[in-house]
Amino acid sequence: MTGGRGIRGVVVAAVAVFGLSLAACGSSPAGDSDPTPRPASTVSSSAPSPAQLPRGGRVLFPERRLVALYGTDDGGGLGALGVGTPDQAADRLEQQAAAYARPGRPVLPVMEMIVTVADPTPGPGGCYSHPIADADVDRYLAAARAHRQMLVLDVQPGQCPFLPQVQRWQRFLTQPDVGLALDAEWRMPRGVVPGTQIGTVSAAEVNTVVSWLADVTRRGGLPQKPLVLHQFTADMITGRAGVLTPPELALIAHTDGFGTTGTKVRKYGELTDPRMHPGFKVFYRQDIGVMNPAQVLALAPQPDYVSYQ
Repeated sequence: MTGGRGIRGVVVAAVAVFGLSLAACGSSPAGDSDPTPRPASTVSSSAPSPAQLPRGGRVLFPERRLVALYGTDDGGGLGALGVGTPDQAADRLEQQAAAYARPGRPVLPVMEMIVTVADPTPGPGGCYSHPIADADVDRYLAAARAHRQMLVLDVQPGQCPFLPQVQRWQRFLTQPDVGLALDAEWRMPRGVVPGTQIGTVSAAEVNTVVSWLADVTRRGGLPQKPLVLHQFTADMITGRAGVLTPPELALIAHTDGFGTTGTKVRKYGELTDPRMHPGFKVFYRQDIGVMNPAQVLALAPQPDYVSYQ
């Protein structure tokens, strides 16, 4: 089974303002004086409410399920998200996500956008990858916000480590409605061109990103962020049992890859991690027998994150 993708991602302190009304102690006609001191009046400003997820709350699971369209701003070559305008993608996402809503468990739609794209040539910095334009990310984030959806930034790092390429997107990741995905398929050893073999990453390298993003989330007082780990072979993330799972982040073990329904179900069982939230990808074109939402929800355990490419 292959990945199926081509080469291309105030503190506001509450200040109490005290207005003091001092009792006048001057002379007054006998019997008119009041010896009881007047209490000081206080006026306090309330602290602003903590930042919320797009449709409310600060913790992702188990209150809701996330359903995503995957791709980038390329007309759809790398996935369904890129078809049409950002607003059109948001409308299609809303329709796809609605099929997964269940009583007591609403859906939060997600635009999963490849922002660092793996390349067959060295590109800037010699990483065999390139970042898309910030303006394109801004356009999709604006559309996501207009529809109360979330944006997840997907990084395909090429031959360079994940962390510096993730930090490139710090301006967006400090926002309460932006999460992150690591695409280990495209983490290549030095000298290996993306697309010529399946990539791999160590738990230690993943943890550099986990620690950094958890710190960003904690310091910013942000709601919990999804961190999606794409994987379709057991060795794509080596030593995965050692990946950290801090409470600031909801780590998602996302079973990627296309194939027959039987193969995909088997892979999902093999790659599900009890320490993480289960995720599953559906390919509109490459899957042999596209699973419908009822079939996806029949998986055990039920996926918390479902993406469409």
